[in-house]
Amino acid sequence: MAGAGSRSGERKAHILQAFAAMLERHPGGRITTAALAREVGVSEAALYRHFASKAQMFEGLITFLEETVLGRVPTIKQELTEAPERCGALLTVLLSFCAKNPGFARLLTGDVLAGETERLRKRMAQLFERIETQLRQFIRDGELAQGQGTRLPAALCANLMLAAAEGRIAQFVRGGFDHTPLEHWPHQWQTLAEACFTPRSS
Repeated sequence: MAGAGSRSGERKAHILQAFAAMLERHPGGRITTAALAREVGVSEAALYRHFASKAQMFEGLITFLEETVLGRVPTIKQELTEAPERCGALLTVLLSFCAKNPGFARLLTGDVLAGETERLRKRMAQLFERIETQLRQFIRDGELAQGQGTRLPAALCANLMLAAAEGRIAQFVRGGFDHTPLEHWPHQWQTLAEACFTPRSS
């Protein structure tokens, strides 16, 4: 039974990988379950044994993205102590993931959710809210533990930081993935951090 469950999990992961790859290759085009089944090499009936609908597949991708990005938070907190470093690291994880998985970048911009259910769009909005909440928490932790002040309220700083990362992802998609979202990011982040955080007193 354990072996069967493991094989089912591997098959689901394979389906989601194929789905993400198709999102990358078919800009603006609706991907049918028939086309996805052909990509995976199974029947539509076999596809539906793992996912009841295409919406479930989108949810699977969003969950994977959420777990991958926010799953790095404990490591970031362990390895870095300063609020600017932690915020920059989290956003770099997000941008790096998109650079390696352009199909997910389309998902993040909502490019592939046109015509899908409102529930999926809300689910994606919740992902961004969780990332922004974590940025705010990093900032507040810095204020309490290290006295790291900000030039703007924590909520405004977190929103500005996330907006910059979202803009990089949108440009990546709009440019057909010609330029990585990490291009110029270290310099841009440095400028952004200087605009958000006050200098630490020696």
